[in-house]
Amino acid sequence: TSDGYALACGWAQGWSIWSVYGRLGSWSVAGGLDTGFGVEGERSDSFEDGFMLGVRKLFWSPGNHELFVLCPPPIHPKRKPHDEQLFVVPFAKSAVTAAHTPDNTKNGFLQLDDRVLVYRGADQPDMSVINPESDVWQHIKIPNAYLASQYPIRYAVISSDARLIAVAGQRGLTHYNALSGRWKLFELEKEEQSLRVVGGMVWWAKSLIVGCEENGCYSLRVFSRDRPLSLDEAVEVVALDSEPLVLSVFDGSLLVYTADNTFHHFLIRHLRGTTPRLRGCGSIGFEGVVADARKVRGLSWLVPRSQRRFGDPADDLNVATIIFLISGRLVLLRPRRAASEEVKYDLQILANRVEFYWTHLTGIGSLENSLWAWDGRRVRIWLDALTIEKVRVDARRDAYETVKESVEIPLDFYPLAVLMDKGIVVGVDQEISLRRNLDFAIFRIVTTTHLFLHHILRFHLDRSQLREAVLFASHYSHLIYFSHALEVLLHEVLEDEVEVANRHGVLPRVVEFLDHFEESLQVVVNCARKTEVTRWEFLFDIVGKPRDLFEKCVAAGFLKVAASYLLVLHNLEPLEQSSKDTVRLLQAAMAAEDWTLCRELLRFLYSLDRSGQILRTALSESKQRA
Repeated sequence: TSDGYALACGWAQGWSIWSVYGRLGSWSVAGGLDTGFGVEGERSDSFEDGFMLGVRKLFWSPGNHELFVLCPPPIHPKRKPHDEQLFVVPFAKSAVTAAHTPDNTKNGFLQLDDRVLVYRGADQPDMSVINPESDVWQHIKIPNAYLASQYPIRYAVISSDARLIAVAGQRGLTHYNALSGRWKLFELEKEEQSLRVVGGMVWWAKSLIVGCEENGCYSLRVFSRDRPLSLDEAVEVVALDSEPLVLSVFDGSLLVYTADNTFHHFLIRHLRGTTPRLRGCGSIGFEGVVADARKVRGLSWLVPRSQRRFGDPADDLNVATIIFLISGRLVLLRPRRAASEEVKYDLQILANRVEFYWTHLTGIGSLENSLWAWDGRRVRIWLDALTIEKVRVDARRDAYETVKESVEIPLDFYPLAVLMDKGIVVGVDQEISLRRNLDFAIFRIVTTTHLFLHHILRFHLDRSQLREAVLFASHYSHLIYFSHALEVLLHEVLEDEVEVANRHGVLPRVVEFLDHFEESLQVVVNCARKTEVTRWEFLFDIVGKPRDLFEKCVAAGFLKVAASYLLVLHNLEPLEQSSKDTVRLLQAAMAAEDWTLCRELLRFLYSLDRSGQILRTALSESKQRA
């Protein structure tokens, strides 16, 4: 692609699409269409999608939303041969590829040639978020009147609350309100043609801040969503000496990086009853850090808490930690300043091969001020990486200590956003299927999620930070899948340590951690039932005897959990004891009028003895006790 974010490969018997650092997005191999290799289903005898079988030439369309594929002539035994075929295959891409803004990385936001897709799962119940079949995408069609004259779309940006959207093509722009469902276009075509968006756009409240080029001059324009879209209606115009390349908004600050390698800071002032105004607070050149300004893809910063509370915003630039994404390198710059000296920066390259990154300035526990990056294979996390107040100076090097990576999360899909309050990473994957009764392939974008809670908890427990782990987990204890996250944590630690029989590893700390939550008994038995019986001795040697855990469940009234322990005890104790325990539990279930559990227990008793003798004895004893 022209932006360098994707690579299309075609060969004699197939094709594939890769992200810049190696994530396989979509693919097909001719031989695989018959064997199910790479796709699902079987193709028909008159299959028409020739591009699935082989490629002779291919190229991307302007805007990189469509792939033109030239294929060999199809061979059908019952049809006449004809010429080579040209296919146009549509693609969706992340809006972050063109506009790496904090809001674009916060929300799942996809861009197609004639529409945008907005992820709405964050507003839905927990189960809808993790259900891949849920309808969580809103399709928003870009006005044909704008596409007809300004195709292709070059930029798409979304607001923090995902309610406001703006797109820009070759010239001009148009913006949309999800609540009203209405687009606004320039009222005068000549005004639309006179303005070209450069460097992107960002939303702040109901105002759209745009990097502009008009007649060879560069500026920042601020348009209000509540006003008509016109150059005369711009509430603020700030001239720039050089072309803007990247725009970002953090709190009330606008950050702009320009082609002359200059970092600009503007304060967004919004007094009650007035429109937002931009106040220039300073700039700094980074010629020694950035060799080519046009390779800067992302820009972020963090102002220390003390400066935000008590300092002059005009001085923010001198004390802020700055993050650049430059040609796939994630660069961290931390300022050090003594007395009246000029500010100096300690530079650290956190990672290479980064496709995009997120910053979370607000979060839960150690997730506050954390930095997340995607490198094509995994999400890499630096917890609390941006809090400069907590960083010590290495006296030997006269520099800050290096920030160390905290957590790695391997993913088998392409991530789009992190839902911090739900504890999951949301992304998409490609699904291709065939049908015998259809002459074409069916392509589907599948929404996929991955829990990150157990990864963060494992990080704390590896370092014996029990208190931090409990505090972090308590923020998510209301989630319907919280117990599942704990179960995954226990299972992964068990699998890691059982092979080496490490009885002094992390598992005892995990068990101690689980005891802080009422789901612990359920988590342990679920984990046991989903792992091999040969691992039970190691697990229960640390967790406690299954008999004791069963008695705890009965005493606490967790009858369904106790029933799960029956299956464990059945494999460890004599049959006679299992039937006695079942009778006790059946009696308790009858007293609690849990008839569903009673039915399951009776079915379990019958499975122990198909003659029904144990079942009849149990029913007799239950009646006597009743």
